[in-house]
Amino acid sequence: MRDARGDIKRPIGLRLWLSGGWLTLLALAAIFAPLIAPQDPLAQDLFTSRLPPFWDAKAEAGYLLGSDSLGRDVLSRIVYGARLALIVALVAGTLTCLVGGTLGLIAGFYRGWPDRIISRFVDIWMAFPPVLFAILLIAVLGPGLISIIIAIVVIDWTRFARVIRAEAMSQGVMDYVASAQVAGRGRFGTMITEILPNVLPTMVALLTLEMGIAVIVEAILSFVNLSISTDSPTWGGMISEGRTSVHQAWWVLVFPLITLFLTVLSFSQLGEGLKDRFDPVLR
Repeated sequence: MRDARGDIKRPIGLRLWLSGGWLTLLALAAIFAPLIAPQDPLAQDLFTSRLPPFWDAKAEAGYLLGSDSLGRDVLSRIVYGARLALIVALVAGTLTCLVGGTLGLIAGFYRGWPDRIISRFVDIWMAFPPVLFAILLIAVLGPGLISIIIAIVVIDWTRFARVIRAEAMSQGVMDYVASAQVAGRGRFGTMITEILPNVLPTMVALLTLEMGIAVIVEAILSFVNLSISTDSPTWGGMISEGRTSVHQAWWVLVFPLITLFLTVLSFSQLGEGLKDRFDPVLR
């Protein structure tokens, strides 16, 4: 399908529906986890350890996706693990967007010495390997939800700063900006009322991408036991446990891995779809 200029238009409706549908389903499962989860995610029973999924002849009622080596229900742990993943994605992604987006907007619009200071700081900050930097921060701050959020914000704000700076620079030379300033509007007012609305589609796309990245970072930290308590259900912790028993109970590894993959993919596709839908340049 082509638009009026002859460019091929990408089908974004289905992508938005699929990604948004999965994330909505995941959010509802996390909110209503006590009503949806068939078992207590922390309850251990060695007599029901490594039960296969429901379609297997050896499966037992109440363990739809099987159980792990300690007899804990895999489905219940995935549902409760969605709570932590979505909290980290929402809070860390929003804070990262606010910090990096604000600095990028100031650097791109005001230019001059604010741009030089912020850009040099971004260059220095990006010299550190992000995953190792996150692990170092968690080791210093100690495991916990707040520490995970702080680590993600600290390592990822530069992504927003660089992209929004470039967008603000390109918007700052447009005629509508000059017209607003000729009309007597101050620079700060111009930045808020003229520049910000035009970079919002990019910020929204980056925000959803950052939410997916936050989920991955939390899973990595859980995988190496640097997230919250090891007893609490996390997707990364389940993947770490399933890796050691993949030949005896493959479902302990595969199901949380599929959930993690679909969640990150949905955040990515949702961001791209929203940008294509609402960006006035691409419409």
